[in-house]
Amino acid sequence: MSLITVGTMAFDAIETPFGKTDKIVGGSAVYVAYAASNFVKPVQQISIIGDDFPEEEMADLRSRGVHLDGVEIIKGKKSFFWSGRYHEDMNSRDTLVTELNVLADFDPKIPDSYQGAEFLMLGNLAPKIQLNVIQELKQRPKLIAMDTMNFWMDIAMPDLKIVLRYIDMLIVNDAEARQLTGMFSLVKAAKSIMAMGPKFLIIKKGEHGALLFHGDDVFYAPALPLEDVFDPTGAGDTFAGGFMGHIAKTGDISFENMKRGIIVGSAMASFCVEKFGPTRLKEITAEDINTRLQQFKDLVSFDIELV
Repeated sequence: MSLITVGTMAFDAIETPFGKTDKIVGGSAVYVAYAASNFVKPVQQISIIGDDFPEEEMADLRSRGVHLDGVEIIKGKKSFFWSGRYHEDMNSRDTLVTELNVLADFDPKIPDSYQGAEFLMLGNLAPKIQLNVIQELKQRPKLIAMDTMNFWMDIAMPDLKIVLRYIDMLIVNDAEARQLTGMFSLVKAAKSIMAMGPKFLIIKKGEHGALLFHGDDVFYAPALPLEDVFDPTGAGDTFAGGFMGHIAKTGDISFENMKRGIIVGSAMASFCVEKFGPTRLKEITAEDINTRLQQFKDLVSFDIELV
């Protein structure tokens, strides 16, 4: 099974209550690839970078089974850059600098070698770009999942609602679900979103876990309580990468298997926040992942006698 991931490969400068970094590698496609490649190969990357993006980072991704044929390198230009400062609660942040650079001209092309992929993860990009990728595919994947954010709801809501008709799964946080629908109740918001097109919906709630919706079925997975959270940047993308990696590995898009995928995604996200950027994702082993999955299992496992 193969997974196409479309998103940014970028630089971030991050400040949290626990410290700050200079420019480090980031971007949605980078986090998705590092997470998903633990479960499925190849991960087929589509992105755009300047000639300042480190070759050693590209080599590291290749060594993990990430194909970079779809990554366009623009000579003489810089990669996308974002700088932000997180508040004390680590759930809210201020954007300090956004430099689109090469991302301003991103027109993704799907290499012939990627055609026929069974799974597609559309990272947080302009809805028109996401739609273009879907329409370039000669064969519809088994599952198309998509991330978006409040920014696109503010400036491109009509385009976003068009893309929703073409996808199978939307991944958003609770604030975005409420903004998209105008409904405070997440159950009502979920029904409204699924009526727009997606058959499945994941609503992320940060340190409070995630919800999975399909028809009248609902599943909730908690987040693992952690002693240290250094940097939440990329946690949502890592969650999506872990989830899609599991789904692509198993080839099973049933609601029951997606429940397992939510746990895998949550486990991967719990690693991501332990260090700045994707640093921790580069260190973990299969044994680390299995240990973390067991911790999740222990967290929610119990016996009870019904009254």
